[in-house]
Amino acid sequence: MIQTSGIYQFTHPGGEDIYLFHLINKQGTEVRVTNLGAITTAFIVPSTKGPVNIVLGFDKVADYLSPDYLAAYPYFGAAIGRYANRIANGKFMIDGQSCEVTCNQPPHHLHGGHEGFDKKIWQVKSYDAANAQLILKYKSIDGEEGFPGELNTELQINLTNENELIYTFRATTDQPTAVNLTHHDYFDLDPLSKGINGQLVQINADHWLAQNESFVATGELIPVAAAFDFRIPKPIGQDADPVKGYDQSFVINRSGGPAASAFSINTGLKLEVFTTAPVVHFYTGRYIPLLNGKFGAFSGYCFEAQVHPNAINNPSFPDTILRPGDTYEQQTTYRVSTEAVK
Repeated sequence: MIQTSGIYQFTHPGGEDIYLFHLINKQGTEVRVTNLGAITTAFIVPSTKGPVNIVLGFDKVADYLSPDYLAAYPYFGAAIGRYANRIANGKFMIDGQSCEVTCNQPPHHLHGGHEGFDKKIWQVKSYDAANAQLILKYKSIDGEEGFPGELNTELQINLTNENELIYTFRATTDQPTAVNLTHHDYFDLDPLSKGINGQLVQINADHWLAQNESFVATGELIPVAAAFDFRIPKPIGQDADPVKGYDQSFVINRSGGPAASAFSINTGLKLEVFTTAPVVHFYTGRYIPLLNGKFGAFSGYCFEAQVHPNAINNPSFPDTILRPGDTYEQQTTYRVSTEAVK
């Protein structure tokens, strides 16, 4: 039986009802998602230490609207659009026409603008609790945050019995527009311990994207051998700058296997990332705020699957212009397993 709504949480100041949806598989793994920003609030999996929530989030959905959270705003677990990461100076060209989008991180555009997809109320297309599937949709009007064209976006979320959390984005437009979608989960495979520096990370990439002092991709690819080499698993803290951590985009090798992975010796949990996107942006949460005695800097890390940041302004990068009649599609799978600790 297909249900159309989850558990009512509250009525948004804009008048829409906010719900929380529970996806549970045969292993007892649970994913919780709200239609506020398509936020994944929890991803609870079995481990050698018992059930643990491996993503950063709040127990109460209303806390995503709290002034303290919004003041720091790390995009916990949210859908990101229309355009992930930064667009230099909030400007780009489409077919000879200049486009200017909002610069919410002056002088640049970040993650969709002042009110991106992460803050929108998504509509429920379908909710199939029995098969652990939720499909949300959002219509972005022409001119929203400065982007041309009406964009209709669907986000399909599946939790499989193999403990795979799968995000599938699809979008269509009525005018040529810039599109680069992702999901912004922060992971911590050992939330009962302090910090993430001891967790092992591997990224299947030979190059990362050069960026300027404002974290804007310049168009240059740099071999990872010069810095940021995760081709062999290593602790996050091993080579990290203790102040900055990591905030880099890696161009994924298409040689099979996961794009990235992480492992906690303490819990025995392994996370593998598979994606159709060409880049994984690895961010270790330098700017995560301390809220109610929880979280804080470097308390989680992201594997944001996307097209190269600022690709709209770099002809050598993949095309991020979506045109009428075409469908944008991107799928990312986060697979969790438990391995015996050697």
